[in-house]
Amino acid sequence: MNTAFVAIGGNLIPDGYETLEAVMADAREALGQEALIIEKCSQWFETAPVPISDQPWFLNAVMQVKTNLSETDLLARLHYIEANFGRVRNIRNEARILDLDLIDYQGLVRDDEAIILPHPRMHLRAFVLLPIQDIDPDWVHPVLNKDVSTLIDEMPEGQDIRPKA
Repeated sequence: MNTAFVAIGGNLIPDGYETLEAVMADAREALGQEALIIEKCSQWFETAPVPISDQPWFLNAVMQVKTNLSETDLLARLHYIEANFGRVRNIRNEARILDLDLIDYQGLVRDDEAIILPHPRMHLRAFVLLPIQDIDPDWVHPVLNKDVSTLIDEMPEGQDIRPKA
């Protein structure tokens, strides 16, 4: 089985839900039904939108998963689950019900029409790096060859993030 990191988050509550936590719980359950085994999940973080805007804050975490799916099949499954939750991809960085990003897949480096790995902006995002550090403090970026602590130290300023109380 292959190991991957999947970021999960959202900042809109769809009809039928009362909280972001409920949306994320159902999304995690959906992931478990899609040939994924969730081995670890970071604590949840509340994060300001990036770039800064008047959108509601996000609820974010990162999961370490095991799967027999290829990286492209895994990404397709993530997009399928997002769509089932009502995600429509129109504008980058817009508010969304559910965001599932494939952050890392076995340390694979790939950049083609089908997929870019590792995620091209993950090293700039507090809402990815702090959760990764929470579940795998020894993780090293496969392109930059920097550990997660170093990447956190080098992050751009102005990213508000706090553990969910």
